[in-house]
Amino acid sequence: MTPIAESAQGDHRATYREVLAEPRFRLLFTTRTVAITAGALRITTFSVLVFAATGSALLSALAFGIGFLPQLFGSLLLGSLADRLPPRSLIAGGYALECTAALLLALVRMPIAVSLGVVALVALATPVFSGASSRLVAQWLEGDAYVLGRSLNNIAGSGAQLFGLALGGTAVAVLGPHRALAVSAALYLGCALAIRIRLRPEESGGTPGSARGDGGAVRASLHGAGLLLRGHTVRRLMLAQWLPPAFVAGAEGLIVAYAGERHFAPGRYAVLMGCLPVGMLVGDLLVGRLLRPPTRERLVVPLIVLMGLPLVGFAAEPGVGVSSCLLLLCGFGFAYGLGLQRPFLDALPEDGQGQTFGLLGSGSMTLQGIGPACFGSVAAGIGTGGAIALAGVAAVLTAGWILTWHPPAPARRTI
Repeated sequence: MTPIAESAQGDHRATYREVLAEPRFRLLFTTRTVAITAGALRITTFSVLVFAATGSALLSALAFGIGFLPQLFGSLLLGSLADRLPPRSLIAGGYALECTAALLLALVRMPIAVSLGVVALVALATPVFSGASSRLVAQWLEGDAYVLGRSLNNIAGSGAQLFGLALGGTAVAVLGPHRALAVSAALYLGCALAIRIRLRPEESGGTPGSARGDGGAVRASLHGAGLLLRGHTVRRLMLAQWLPPAFVAGAEGLIVAYAGERHFAPGRYAVLMGCLPVGMLVGDLLVGRLLRPPTRERLVVPLIVLMGLPLVGFAAEPGVGVSSCLLLLCGFGFAYGLGLQRPFLDALPEDGQGQTFGLLGSGSMTLQGIGPACFGSVAAGIGTGGAIALAGVAAVLTAGWILTWHPPAPARRTI
């Protein structure tokens, strides 16, 4: 039994029906799903708009990813606000800020550099309101219900992202990029209003944390992030949630190039790209619905191995059919994250959960943005098949590292 399994608290298995029966979670779940759709629509449309204005593939790619990297800096500099300010105001204000940014891009003719700056500024604040939302979910859902709540968010998030990307292409073709951005703004506005109207202040988690109230927000955020990352248990549980997806993202970023090198038929790369999220959806559903909590936690290491080993198969440069099956299996392995949710929540300080969740999300987004650049550089030397295989080896090595963990010491509940 791994140390992760030893941290299980009982074997009660919740159901998705029980989780969705909590009206406050249902509200956050619904608005988050709509917001992810709006975000994917905005990202796609903005990237198209930048390419149409500049003809630069580099600037278009930068427009696609500019909302990711600043999140880490936002978490480090502003993350403590997720615990210091009222959650309802933070979450509604975050959606309103996203709405404003989309409206500016849709209605105001700005230089490209200014447009990129607007998106980057919004990304700085994203960890604050996403951390506040995650803190509420952790307060409202207990035990296995919390794990299934995270599972539902993963499933809906993947589906909403795919739908938003597809909607972006259709909306740009039918409405044009500026009106498509206005649609994105309308979706964000609906989310902000729903939170503001339907989430009562007394339901949004009580009094914000005050343990970090000494000093300014930036100083408190840096201090809190430093304490979190120095904590052995929290740090390694974060790394366990960051590293395997980052390696897989590095491989995913090479799929288009791999399809081109192998001379697959036009459009086949889209089939390959869709296999990972489909595998993720199936994995989360089956692992979350059918397995008991201790079993999920025992399967963390095997599922990470399942993420990595199929990618190693790309060293043989398989065709479309085999590649699709390998990517489906890899995506299924993403369900390993469900087995880390309870140990991670148990290790968190009670007065810093919002900042911790914000740091978890922003760190994951940052590393998943760095992964494709790193393995893209490797592919220049050994080919795309070899680079994808190397990413799989890295994921398997992460699983081996987790096997070396010792049972965690009791978590300190304040920092």
